Amino acid sequence: MTIEKVFLDKFIKATEFGAYGASPFIGKGDKISADQGAVDMMRKELNNIEMKATIVIGEGEMDEAPMLHIGEKVGTNIGPEFDIAVDPLEGTTFTSKGLPNAFSVLAVAEKGGLLSAPDTYMEKIIIGSNLPKNLLDLDNSVEKNIKLLADAMSKRPSEMSACVMKRSRHDHIVKTLDQMGVKVNFITDGDIAGGLTVAGENPQNDIYISTGGGPEGVIVAAALSCYECQMQVRLVLDKDETIRAEKLGIKDFRKKYNIDEIVKGDVIFCASGVTSGDLVKGIKNFNNRFEVTTLALHKSQKINKTITNTYKK
Repeated sequence: MTIEKVFLDKFIKATEFGAYGASPFIGKGDKISADQGAVDMMRKELNNIEMKATIVIGEGEMDEAPMLHIGEKVGTNIGPEFDIAVDPLEGTTFTSKGLPNAFSVLAVAEKGGLLSAPDTYMEKIIIGSNLPKNLLDLDNSVEKNIKLLADAMSKRPSEMSACVMKRSRHDHIVKTLDQMGVKVNFITDGDIAGGLTVAGENPQNDIYISTGGGPEGVIVAAALSCYECQMQVRLVLDKDETIRAEKLGIKDFRKKYNIDEIVKGDVIFCASGVTSGDLVKGIKNFNNRFEVTTLALHKSQKINKTITNTYKK
């Protein structure tokens, strides 16, 4: 089964208006209002789409954010059934400080097509396309994974680069990468953009390895599946989170998920820029109109495009 092509433009509009909703708060130091603005506008557009859709990955407790929450129903309640993963404002801190790489993003699959998990942390390892299947494993040492990847890419570790989120919990990863001569490119936040640095024809990195947000993991998996990249993740759950995970049908709390278990079947991914960054240009506000740029992917249609639309205010 595939998602009809007509839906792509409708979901693009949802992230475009999510970006617009956040845009008045760029550089204003108010993360909560920026997030609320994005949520309100995205929800309004989603509810205009003729579909029966459920938010399976949404905002939540980790950010104390105004939620498009897990389980929320969106759409007109007429039409096909979809599962949607959303982050109305990826990069709330970037937006509030006027920094690059903030965007509004969602992923859409048919019902049952996206992993539903609590808003918790997730171990992630991501590599590009055209590599041996199931090449790397989270239970391998960092050294072993780098050696396997280097051999598969016919590179020396010193010729490789890795994207890592700059957190103390990753010090052991960085230490090993340094010892092996791998170039480390740090990100401070925003691991959707970080994960996508391994994708495409001219990837910026050979591997992404970090523990980041679970919702972001599912969303980036949708994009990565369109690029035929590899990804393996595992949820990091404390006692309270295991209870929530059980309610979502997760029984094996140490399970490693590969990309085809996170995203099944056809998928749409849209990311619209709030501030300019690695994925897309930021929103431009004029007196009577705004201009917004979106990266749009549709797996079954083999669509991979960056488009800029202008709307009247």
